[in-house]
Amino acid sequence: METPNEISLLFVDDDTSYMAVAQHVLSKYQGKKFNVIWKQDGQSAIAELEKNPAIDMLLIDYYLPEANGLDVTRAIREKHIDVPIIFLTANRDFRLAIEVMKYGVEDYVVKDEAVDSVLPRTIVNILERVYLKKRIARQQKSELIARKRTDAIKELVVTVCHEFNNPLAAIKISSDILMRQQLSREEKKLVEDLDTSIAQVEKEITKLRDINFEKFEFGQE
Repeated sequence: METPNEISLLFVDDDTSYMAVAQHVLSKYQGKKFNVIWKQDGQSAIAELEKNPAIDMLLIDYYLPEANGLDVTRAIREKHIDVPIIFLTANRDFRLAIEVMKYGVEDYVVKDEAVDSVLPRTIVNILERVYLKKRIARQQKSELIARKRTDAIKELVVTVCHEFNNPLAAIKISSDILMRQQLSREEKKLVEDLDTSIAQVEKEITKLRDINFEKFEFGQE
């Protein structure tokens, strides 16, 4: 799955000057159209995320009125809102960078460095990375389900074979005992036919037991 041509961004920043610059930079980027929703505080941003599941990415400044960007990010994750987040700040603070990464923030960007095409390229690259991780996660989940299904079938086959083998063994013992008795030609023929049938059933059970279920995993032929 590739990133869509239209990308919905939620920008959370009370710096109107920076927002004007960011929107200008995003509008000039070739190949993608960025639809920007701008909020100036964390509560408005959370409310927007809760009502608008189509948002592809959240960009949030650290310095916000009422609650800082870290607090807002924490609140978003506590509400189990799964949206990629880019954290914006005026300067490098590695302790803050480490702290925000605890909440699954995709990147930590210094505003002054996110100029020209840097900001839109960063957004696109992160979305591509996020989509790739999701695709891998879906594939792994699919493979896990297929593996569990195969294991369940294997277990069922083992049980079925076991349930057949026990009575067959008892019948074979009885057949051997009968063959040692004084039997008429017709009776002996019946016991021999029984032995032949038992051998055929055992052969089919062995074939069932030895099926290579691995080739049926993950949709393979």
